[in-house]
Amino acid sequence: MAAVTMRAQRGFTLMELMIVVAIVAILAAVALPAYQDSVTKTWRNKAASCLTEMAQSMERRFSGAMSYAGPTGAADQLPPNTCTTDDGMAQRYAFSFTADPGDTEFELQAEPQGTQAARDERCGTLTIDQTGLRSVSGEGDAGLCW
Repeated sequence: MAAVTMRAQRGFTLMELMIVVAIVAILAAVALPAYQDSVTKTWRNKAASCLTEMAQSMERRFSGAMSYAGPTGAADQLPPNTCTTDDGMAQRYAFSFTADPGDTEFELQAEPQGTQAARDERCGTLTIDQTGLRSVSGEGDAGLCW
C-alpha cells in the first residue's frame, strides 16, 4: 500500500483575515483624526507665516512713505506677496485688512475658508497689527495658534 501523504494547507483562515481587517480599521480610526489635525495645523502655520511676511512688507511701506496707507485710490491694497495664492492657500484662507490702513496703524487678518474653517474653530481668524500683536478670534490661546 502506498502511503498517502497529506500536504499542509497554506493560506489564511477567514477568522485570521477578519482579525487583520479589524486591527487595520482600529488603526485607521485613530490615525485619520490625528492626520487631519496635523494638516489643519500645517495650513494654520503657513497662514501665520504669510501674515508675518505681509506685516514686514507693511513696515517696508512705512519706511519708504512714512505711512502704512497704500497708494492713493488703493489704500486697502494688500502688499504684494505670493504666499497668499501658492499651493492652494486661497481655498483655505482669505487675507485682508480688518480696516483700511491709516498713516500709523494697520491690522492684517487671515480668515479660514471651507474645510479649514470647519476644522480650526479653536483658533479661527488670525490677526496681526503694526506693533506685532498677534491674536485669534477663537477661544484658543494666541501663543498656541500662532
